Amino acid sequence: MKTICLTGMMGSGKTTVATMLAADKHLEVIDIDSIIEQRENAKISEIFSTKGEAYFREVEQQTIMTCFQPENRVISLGGGAFENEKVREFLLKNSFVIYLKTSPAVILERIKNDTTRPLLHGRMNTETITELLSKREKNYLSAHKTIITDNKTPQQIVLELEND
Repeated sequence: MKTICLTGMMGSGKTTVATMLAADKHLEVIDIDSIIEQRENAKISEIFSTKGEAYFREVEQQTIMTCFQPENRVISLGGGAFENEKVREFLLKNSFVIYLKTSPAVILERIKNDTTRPLLHGRMNTETITELLSKREKNYLSAHKTIITDNKTPQQIVLELEND
């Protein structure tokens, strides 16, 4: 089976859906942010604050490229990974990319108590999420498939993916 990559904003359910989908299809699950945290021995928020976003994005690209296999994996990307043109083009060419589209209000509800989101540090509100989403939406929409996640459980999303 061709590798599946999940993209979308923070709080869209990428990690949860990837884990469930991989288990159902007996595929390996890869969570890019978790691998980066292991390799860097630091949380994503710490990497952003100590080394900066540019450093993080470089590590993110390297991690995606080294972890990628064209078959039998489900990869959960970080929310900003699809902003990298090289990564985006590579994944669109070599995997099946799914955009988990989630409204800013639902994202805020899901992550409002999460203090580890570096791009929302001190700005955890619908306006900031809307602004970030509007910058990323064009790239997200280049995915092979878009699934609207609002009002759906992770199980319903996985079932929708399996029925395609």
